[in-house]
Parts: sequence; structure tokens; C-alpha cells
Amino acid sequence: MGPRVQLPPEIQLAQRLAGNEQVTRDRAVRKLRKYIVARTQRAEGSFTHDELLKVWKGLFYCMWMQDKPLLQEELGRTISQLVHAFQTTEAQHLFLQTFWQTMNREWTGIDRLRLDKFYMLMRMVLHESLKALKTQGWEERQTERLLELLTTEILHPDSQAPNGVKSHFLEVFLEELTKVGADELTADQNLRLIEPFCRVATRTQDPLVLHNITRGIFETIVEQAPLAIEELMTELEAQEREATSEGDEATSEGEERDRAGLPGQPPRGRVWAAQPVLGQEQTEDSDDEDRASSVLQFDYEAVANRLFEMASHQDTPPLNRKRLYKVIRKLQDLAGGLFPEDEVPEKAYRNARGGRRVRMKRRLSQARWQTVTGGGAAEARPEPSPGPARRRQRRSAGADPAVSQEQPGGRGRRGAHGGRRRPRARPTAKAAGRQEPKAKRKWTPRGQ
Repeated sequence: MGPRVQLPPEIQLAQRLAGNEQVTRDRAVRKLRKYIVARTQRAEGSFTHDELLKVWKGLFYCMWMQDKPLLQEELGRTISQLVHAFQTTEAQHLFLQTFWQTMNREWTGIDRLRLDKFYMLMRMVLHESLKALKTQGWEERQTERLLELLTTEILHPDSQAPNGVKSHFLEVFLEELTKVGADELTADQNLRLIEPFCRVATRTQDPLVLHNITRGIFETIVEQAPLAIEELMTELEAQEREATSEGDEATSEGEERDRAGLPGQPPRGRVWAAQPVLGQEQTEDSDDEDRASSVLQFDYEAVANRLFEMASHQDTPPLNRKRLYKVIRKLQDLAGGLFPEDEVPEKAYRNARGGRRVRMKRRLSQARWQTVTGGGAAEARPEPSPGPARRRQRRSAGADPAVSQEQPGGRGRRGAHGGRRRPRARPTAKAAGRQEPKAKRKWTPRGQ
């Protein structure tokens, strides 16, 4: 019997990561983290592309074998945070590149019951990659490298990425970017971060990618514009309050000392000056914090100009140009101070079918206005549309017994056009000018 061949450490870890026992998989994940830290500390001991592909295959099946949603979430967070174990940016870049290549390769083999856990894993890895970019101070070169990686591996036509990976990435990118950098990113940095999506939207031949970029990136920016401006105004007001509070600090301290001697009145300017009732204002404050979440700030005019510059190129497909021009108009309206919500009547927000009812009320108000101005009742009455007239004609035809006898097929069968069976008309009173149908004569044999 020959000597036993020693497998490379990456293959050994991959086999343990895909093991049947959860204890073995958890122990392999911890060993993998230590192995990454120890190997990337040396300049000559960095990973190769093939080695990281083997590592990610073991991590993929480690996630595949994990059951129970809470444990899946914990494992996904542990796997995604492995990007911070790499000591160099080149190793981090290669680790993220092999992750998206692994997802593109294995996506078609994922069954319906396991899709949610891998959707969650993609979201977490994207979140941690943006967080690693944040720790580097949003350095311009590193930002361009990450955006180029994501564009090449996911959105490029030669990437072979499935539609599920593309759609989910475009759906969660702006959301994860908001979570990581909404508090510190400027409008110029945000424009630089969405510029690759503008470029892809003007060149892609895939209508699904165009729709997902338009809906997940540009339309989301338009929808969040009122929240972004409200947050900006709140920050400006807070800065003004801080500036005025510094000037009034000496006056407030004097009033505090005066108020401190009065019985039953706590001093002003304290945190505990007005004690809220438990369960009232505290819950309101928490609700306000949930509603006033941070959003990304954009210079809408700059975004519209950059998008127009790319979309107006002669190589842009006509379908892409037509779709992007609609977005450009909305961005230009936002730059001019016009919000999409201003065009919707206030009644439409209070009614589930507000749009239809508002149009009906508007039509009725015009008819009443004609009556008041002297147009006469006959002139003010709106003419019936041809649709109700045809329905009334069919209804009257169904009520006439003579017409119903002439219909082919006899009783109980549908007409020639396959219409529904109409109920038998009830006897009505004789109207003036209406000819009643003749009564049927009883058949008698000839000669009697």
C-alpha cells in the first residue's frame, strides 16, 4: 500500500465545511478564519484564484446544509464577515470576485426551498463589502475597483450571471449602500457610486436589466427625494439650534439658578425638566426614529445631466433612450422643486379608489357649472358614452319576447356570438307607442 497523499489545506477545509454534522461545519468555519488571517499576513502567502474558488465551494455547501432560519442568518453573517479577515485589499478583492463567480455557477442548481438563504447571503456579502470600503475611507481607487468588479461579474453581458442574481443585486444595492454610508457620503460620492449603473442602462440589450436598473436605482432615488430633503432640512435646523444655543448658554444658566429656588418647579435646561409619561412620548420618539431613517443625498440636476449625457449618445438603443428620458424628466423636476406627490390630489390619498372618484367628481362639477352659467339643463347634461348606450340596447332587446324568439339555438342555448344567457324578462306595463307582439295561434289540422 502506497503512502497516503496529503491534500492541500483548502481542499481539507472545503470537505469539512460541506460535512453532514453541524459541529464539524462550525469548527471548520472557525479554522478557516484563522487560516485566512495567518496566511494573508505574509506578502508571499496570498491565495490564488483557484484556491479561493475551492474555499467558496465549501462555504456554499456549508450554507446549503444549514437548517433553521435563525441559524442560517447567523451562519450567513459569519461567512460574509470573512472578508474582514483578509489583511490586504487585493486578497479581499479576489475573495469577493470568487464569491460572485461561485453564485453564478451554482445558482441554477439551487432548489426553490433554499433560494431565500442564498438571497440573504448575497445581501450580507454586499453589505460587508461596502463596509470594508467604508473602513478605507471611501477611497476613490478602491471604490472604482469594487464597482468594476460588481459590474464585470454581474451586469456585464459576458458575465453569464443568471437573471435571479442580477435582479436581486439591483434590488438591494441602494438599500445596503444607504445602511452603510448614508450618514457620511456626499452627493458627489453617491453620483460616482451609481455612475456604472447609468453606463450599463444606456448600453444593455437586456430589457430585464434595463427595467431593474430603472426601478431599483433611479426610481428609488426619485421616491426617496422627499425624505432626503426633509432630512437635509432637519440637519440644517439642528446646526442652527446648536449655533444659537452657544450664544444663549450664559442666559440659560442664570435662569436656571433663579428657577432652582422655587418649590415644585424643576430647573430649566435639564434632561429631566419634563418627565414624560411612561408609554406615551417614549413610544412616539421611537416611532419618529423609525420613520426618520437616513437616506442618500443626491444632486438631482447633476444626476440628470450625467444620465442625459450618456443616454443621448448615438449608440444608445432607442428603447433605452426612451425609458431613460422619462427618468431624466423626473430628476429635472426634482431639481426644480417639483415633487411627484404634488401632482396627486389630496383626496386620492384618503380613498382606496381615489383616482377614479376624483375624475367622476370633476366631471360632475363641470356639468353643474354649465347649468349655473345658463347653459340649460339639456345642454349641461353630459352626453352618454356609446358603451352604456349599447348596454341599454342589449338590455331592451333581451326584454322583448319577439327578439328572444328569433335567437338561434332555442331556449337554453347561447347565441351565435357565445354571449351569456340572459334572464327571462318580466311582464311590464303597456307603454304608449309600443307595439305588442302578436299572440301565437294554436295549430289545427288542415280541413277542420
